[in-house]
Amino acid sequence: MSHRIIIVDDHPLFRAALRQTLEAAYGDMVFGEAGDIEGLSAALEQNRDCDLVLLDLNMPGVRGFSGLLLLRAQFPDIPVMIVSAVEDVSVIRRCFDLGASGFLSKSESAARIRESIETILGGGLWLPEGITLDGDDEQTEALARLATLTPQQIRVLMMLSDGLMNKQIAYELSISEATVKAHVSAILQKLNVDSRTQAVIAASRIEQGQFTQLFEATEG
Repeated sequence: MSHRIIIVDDHPLFRAALRQTLEAAYGDMVFGEAGDIEGLSAALEQNRDCDLVLLDLNMPGVRGFSGLLLLRAQFPDIPVMIVSAVEDVSVIRRCFDLGASGFLSKSESAARIRESIETILGGGLWLPEGITLDGDDEQTEALARLATLTPQQIRVLMMLSDGLMNKQIAYELSISEATVKAHVSAILQKLNVDSRTQAVIAASRIEQGQFTQLFEATEG
């Protein structure tokens, strides 16, 4: 039985190059492509038989870790490897905290790319050389709260950070305003904050990867 891998990146040339590299190494695998999170979600809704998603961290329509958060919430059983030009250690660690199975630099060799994929398909984790997954209790608490958000709640939270009102969010998501209010209430409860403003501050921390500061701005 062949594996199915979906490459998600907003640059068609990079997707094509990565796909060509993988097809040369794995002739029996099935490869798909998507240019954004919406395209990936549509592909997975049509066919959830996927063994690995190779996800760019920064794409149009997502900010910071919101794409990874949304993907892990919507399809928790599908492994995700971040493929990114980002080399910041704290960003790499946060990807694993949010459920990524691997992190691969876009500058890696073809041999390392193949090794990383084989590791993850074999049930392991793929970390860049020299990276450890040590964290702190405060960060763990913040990430645990974020992980409880549903896909729709993540979408609502990101829209709140864009300054949209309940009526506008309801229109964008094709849901009732009462449903938006219920989502907002659930978000406040799950993030342990008291107001929309505090939730927006939390969202900005998510986008910037500043999880250790998530509660500093909302307490007191």
